[in-house]
Amino acid sequence: MLREIRETTEFILSKINSKPEVGIILGSGLAGLINEIEITGTILYEDIPNFPLSTVEGHHGKMIFGKLGSKNIVAMQGRFHYYEGYSMQEIVFPVRVMKMLGIQYLFLSNASGGVNPDFDIGDMMIITDHINLLPTNPLIGANEEEFGPRFPDMSEAYDTGLINKAIKIARKHGIRYKTGIYAAVSGPMYETPAEYRYIRIIGADAVGMSTIPEVIAARQMNIPCFAISVITDLGVEGKIVEVSHTDVIEAASQVEPKVTLIIKELLTGL
Repeated sequence: MLREIRETTEFILSKINSKPEVGIILGSGLAGLINEIEITGTILYEDIPNFPLSTVEGHHGKMIFGKLGSKNIVAMQGRFHYYEGYSMQEIVFPVRVMKMLGIQYLFLSNASGGVNPDFDIGDMMIITDHINLLPTNPLIGANEEEFGPRFPDMSEAYDTGLINKAIKIARKHGIRYKTGIYAAVSGPMYETPAEYRYIRIIGADAVGMSTIPEVIAARQMNIPCFAISVITDLGVEGKIVEVSHTDVIEAASQVEPKVTLIIKELLTGL
């Protein structure tokens, strides 16, 4: 895998003019941030050697380079999920590549179901911690010392300094926000009422199907992470209704401008 990562990195470096400082991975219905980027280059996933292809509606399959908030960034418009049939190594392949490209921070967004009874559809949750309920994780298997230690510390998976700055930005702009713990499951089906109750009982505030593998890989490589989850449906007793992926995309897109504002101002302050 290391050979493929190096090959992919060399290909991308041959196509861009400046190395990115920050990596951004965008979730379902949250690609509007692309409109704020001063784009200097775009590469389709299908044109990148060894790169997976995004198969999910709302994930466009582009690697975008440019400037945002005065920083050189690389944004993934479309991520990869375990339920698509990809291995954990394939899911985090882009994060490994971004590290070799030179990123110093990783920002992520996702759409999720709220299991905290205090949450409403359209809330924006700044992730403070996570619970991995996926069947496996990207560190299982042979360890490449170039990526980091065999047993990386995860006591601060999400950077406290970035979280505090994001809260100040939200307050300054009067943006409603929550903080909480994100759980990831394999999907692709949405959870049953009993599963929602279980996820709440074990300590999560929201549940989705992404983000945690990328954060695990990034933290092994000592990259600080910041993540926002948009609550697009509710897994709270008495508020559970039938939900579709289209509903999720539409709900996320309504909140996306606020997510973009916070990320842009965070980048400016780095």
